[in-house]
Amino acid sequence: MTGRVYLIGAGPGDPGLLTLKAKACLEVCSVVLYDHLVSAAVLQLIPLSVELINVGKHRANHPVPQADIERLLVQKALGGHVVGRLKGGDPFVFGRGAEEAETLVHNGIPFEVIPGITSAIAAPAYAGIALTHRDLASGFHVVTGHECITSTGTPWSLLALSSQTLVILMGMGHLREIAARLVAAGRCAKTPVAVICSGTTDVQRVIVSTLAMIAQDVEAAGCESPGVIVIGEVVRLRESLAWFESEVPVQISGQTSGLTG
Repeated sequence: MTGRVYLIGAGPGDPGLLTLKAKACLEVCSVVLYDHLVSAAVLQLIPLSVELINVGKHRANHPVPQADIERLLVQKALGGHVVGRLKGGDPFVFGRGAEEAETLVHNGIPFEVIPGITSAIAAPAYAGIALTHRDLASGFHVVTGHECITSTGTPWSLLALSSQTLVILMGMGHLREIAARLVAAGRCAKTPVAVICSGTTDVQRVIVSTLAMIAQDVEAAGCESPGVIVIGEVVRLRESLAWFESEVPVQISGQTSGLTG
């Protein structure tokens, strides 16, 4: 009997941001394949009886290739298991969830997508940065740092628009080059930039600088991946809206959550 697969968004790290539906699905799974960006606090919500398989990939280090992950999903589901594919953030936001869903369709395996809160929105919010603001930004773009640098079709002139907030995921290793290309495309070198490391977790760090100096300042601070880069005038909001650093933690389902009491 064929099982089924849940493509589950684990959110950005704070277990309180895991959706009720995601938690319910994890509780009925017999196998969960999880990425390295899934926080330990979220993994602790999974019943002890569930088989956990770490298929996480790091930058320039893919111990479990994507093709092997997809084969494992198919193998477990065809073996009758209810499989959870747990991904940091949202499975359809730079999570390769669509590729895995296509594989499941090709093999006749039923599946369901459980959206998660992407770090592109959550990390700035926990840093006190609104991505849009009536006076500062009329919209925002979300891109990956790797694709920005390697793609020949990156619309740098669009990404350099001062009226838009730019959010870059998976861009820590290309920060210096991204900043240089944005300045070359017309973005002011004095544009404020925030780099949010381990956003929404109890080890969150925020480095605020300018487009000209951010790579140097992040290197000096020793801030490493995972990091979310936010570029635009909305970064100035952090001075008055940085609520997370002074929060009073409360407990949700036995876990510390980023809510104020």
